[in-house]
Amino acid sequence: MNELDKIVKEAIEKKNNTPIEEFEGYSPNEMHFIIHDPFKEKSPIQISNAKNSTYKNIPIFNQVKFLFDLIKEDKKLKLTNSGYLPPKIVAELYGKGYMKEPLIESGVSKLYREIDSPSVNLAKILVELSTLVKKQKNTMTLTQKGTQQINDDSAIFQDLFKTFTNKFHWAYFDGFSDEDIGQLGFGFSLILLNKYGNEYRRAEFYAEKYLKAFKFKTKDSVKKFGDDPTRAYLVRTFKRFLEHFNFIEFDNDQKYLCVRKTKTFDELIKIRKHKSSL
Repeated sequence: MNELDKIVKEAIEKKNNTPIEEFEGYSPNEMHFIIHDPFKEKSPIQISNAKNSTYKNIPIFNQVKFLFDLIKEDKKLKLTNSGYLPPKIVAELYGKGYMKEPLIESGVSKLYREIDSPSVNLAKILVELSTLVKKQKNTMTLTQKGTQQINDDSAIFQDLFKTFTNKFHWAYFDGFSDEDIGQLGFGFSLILLNKYGNEYRRAEFYAEKYLKAFKFKTKDSVKKFGDDPTRAYLVRTFKRFLEHFNFIEFDNDQKYLCVRKTKTFDELIKIRKHKSSL
């Protein structure tokens, strides 16, 4: 390598490792991992092992674990001809009370099938996408990995969290036009919550920082409800991600949506500060 190439390489490396204000002090190199490989060793985001009681406080974990336990006990879980959970299992799972549906609880909607409850539907989808389960001819059974890890809550959580963030399509349950908002760079939302979540803050505070970092349109630049990037971020990130994992709690005394992080978040998610080089 000649001297000029060496100088150019050093300049590029310096730029890629320089903290960026809009990235909360993380460098472009670190943001690459945050976006594309959020759980790799070089990423600032790591999932920690916790005591079993911690996992019992996570709504979506309990839903998924219920289905895993059925598969473990009966060696399989037979779905309907259309690929859905049998109504009896739907009723039993929803009846556990892990995740309640306002429309069902109020009597506006009735629970007959899996698709009547988005939370039950979500749990079944996550189990199907899991590396611990395989599905053949509408029957779910444990994989070899699943057989080895089915009694390990930490392993189940890691698989669930990675499945939810990397495999499940967050736009599945809504009609917002931009399908990337929230899920793209979700790790940055974890970083923001870790940094600012010790006290209640308006959820829009996080939305503004996220949308600015990833250069999404602002709500002032759109007119239709379904095109509102702030609303899309709030729904997907807070109501359908962080709340499902018991990572946030709400201040119900406030007029606006205000949140702060929970003990569960601190026990399971560890965030490393900016490093000058990777």
